[in-house]
Amino acid sequence: MKYERKNSDRIILFLGVILLAIFFGIYFFQKKFYYYVSGVDISVYPSVLQVGDTLCFRENTPTNAVKKWTFGDGNFSLASQGYHQYKKPGFYQVTYTVNDEYTQHYSVEVKQNNKVDYGDYFTEIDAPSEAMQFENIVFRAVTEKATMFSWKFGESGSIDAKDPFVIYEYKEAGDYEVFLYTDETAYPVIHKIRILPSFKNLVDELNVDDTYKAVDLDFKERLQKIALGEDFNGHYNYLVNKYLCRNENAPVTVNTDKRNSFYYYCMGLRFDRKAVIQSVKVGFDEQLKCVSKVAIVQN
Repeated sequence: MKYERKNSDRIILFLGVILLAIFFGIYFFQKKFYYYVSGVDISVYPSVLQVGDTLCFRENTPTNAVKKWTFGDGNFSLASQGYHQYKKPGFYQVTYTVNDEYTQHYSVEVKQNNKVDYGDYFTEIDAPSEAMQFENIVFRAVTEKATMFSWKFGESGSIDAKDPFVIYEYKEAGDYEVFLYTDETAYPVIHKIRILPSFKNLVDELNVDDTYKAVDLDFKERLQKIALGEDFNGHYNYLVNKYLCRNENAPVTVNTDKRNSFYYYCMGLRFDRKAVIQSVKVGFDEQLKCVSKVAIVQN
């Protein structure tokens, strides 16, 4: 009888040890998991965009957990960060999930693209109606049939370029008529543009020209460092405080394909490690104190 009781006590003790081990295992697992999810760094931006614009998403907390992004349009991604484009306007819910348990939701509004549809039978010029002297201006032929192009920008008096996508810089201020000749049109397509005097003509030519080049070069170098993954806050705050007068919503144009605020452009640039900044041209406000817009050429 003593033998059976002695073994019974050992069995109960053994089972108690196993139950305690299971309890503490579950406790530490939950503690570790909830510690992770409470400190996760997630970004989804912008919250309002147009059809064809890029939605950026990222989760930069290292973990071995299974992560999944769903975008509300039937598409998903298992990557920690990346980009997504919506094909139809509407309201979508972006969901970030860890191990099919922990989730976070983000609302995104996708608006109809307001780009003008020029139709199948007409060639048009996509370009601004006003720009600054010495600014890189992008001219694009909008067509579905033309295959040969000749541009006259009205400054040289001759053919200046023969590509559908052209970047041109006016040396003199004034009103110009841009002529585009194609193999589709019987007569040239005409676009009127006003070139405003740049800041460099208002003070000493040499000093201001050097200043302009220095500002453009400084912007270019700082943005390239952001794209290379260097100190984001340092370079971003430097540009915002020194040149933009703390205006994070200053407009940025990149090859005229995308227009965005300076903040969202830089946020996207930090994840685009393949971006190469070829040139930067800044435009100043009327008081010539703050950079009011930035034109960027990159690939």
